[in-house]
Amino acid sequence: MPQPAYRDSSFYNSNLSSFEARERYYRGDRPYYSDVNYERVRPRVIIKPNQKKIQRNLFIHKIISLVFFTLVAMFIMPAMFNKFIKAIPTGSQYSHIKVNTERLVHPLETYLANDWSLGVRTIQGANKKNPKMLPVKENQQMTVLRNRLLALQQEYPTIHSSIYVWDYNDNNYIDINADEIFSAASIIKLPVLVALFKNIENGQTSIYDEMVLTDLFRAEGSGSLQYKAENSKYSIDTLARVMITHSDNSATNMLMTKIGGMPAVNRQIKDWGLTRTHVHNWLPDLEGTNYITARDMGRLLYNIDNPKFLSVSSREKILSYMSHVKNDRLIPAGLGAGADFLHKTGDIGKMLGDAGIVHAPNGQRYIVVILANRPYNSVKGKEFIVAASDMIYKYLVKG
Repeated sequence: MPQPAYRDSSFYNSNLSSFEARERYYRGDRPYYSDVNYERVRPRVIIKPNQKKIQRNLFIHKIISLVFFTLVAMFIMPAMFNKFIKAIPTGSQYSHIKVNTERLVHPLETYLANDWSLGVRTIQGANKKNPKMLPVKENQQMTVLRNRLLALQQEYPTIHSSIYVWDYNDNNYIDINADEIFSAASIIKLPVLVALFKNIENGQTSIYDEMVLTDLFRAEGSGSLQYKAENSKYSIDTLARVMITHSDNSATNMLMTKIGGMPAVNRQIKDWGLTRTHVHNWLPDLEGTNYITARDMGRLLYNIDNPKFLSVSSREKILSYMSHVKNDRLIPAGLGAGADFLHKTGDIGKMLGDAGIVHAPNGQRYIVVILANRPYNSVKGKEFIVAASDMIYKYLVKG
């Protein structure tokens, strides 16, 4: 048989098998015809990359990267250096802009802080290990009277109350929701008054010092100081008296400022050991953000007689103010004839309360605190407090 024609016969070897011929082709041989079956073997197409195009793309990428990093080095890095890095040792060039790093590190203290000292807000608990106020010596609950008060509460379904009573004779007491937090209203003026006299005892102020009434201190609500002339002067004694007897809100704000503001008052309250009393707002606190508990107020009243807590002169002044309170429509309205009541009232739309010490004609003494949450300005709050006062007085004094 004649041999087929090859384009390059140098690659032909009659001794090669068809398989070997294919292998030889894939190693780079030219197309051929098999000497066995004369079949056409298709060449494998090998696509080689365009090296020039790749190099051109790489060059463009390098140019773009070089331009980007040049712009960063020329504009962004100097700006960052001047504003942040340089400010670390030398201070920021924007001195009027202050960053409160404490708020960044301790964000919760911005919202939950109950103390402020040297510009720093902190969360402080009450001093429970060595409180400056003695705890009330409680014997046992007066169960019969407590049950009667609970039954009375059922007759006023729209009123939610908190009651604390403590008898000086036998240390027996009554606790009805006494640890529940209530809006303080003007009863918060009792802790403010005691804090003022603690400052006087420490020599930080004097009862004869004077303060000037300005628009900064004027407060609406109770009290007539808000209507007095600008720059009128009042002694600390006068301000303390009208704060308690007339529940003057402007006087309260002036006195709180005198002793260091709300943070200073709260710091003292915590030192005393009162766990749930806090001043959060200037007067009038119509939203009820200042808060107390009946037990805390009972403990404060109990320690007015504590000679290790208050001096005799402080005690006499405080009780004198409390014995001339003009509002006698709450607990005093339920007391018997001849009884004296040294106290402080509180009245905002949603809460009505009274706290003080009863001195009965027969010598009986007891502490009583009654707080009542009510529908806005409901007279039921007053009716409940008067009825509860009457019930307590008859049980403890008349038997």
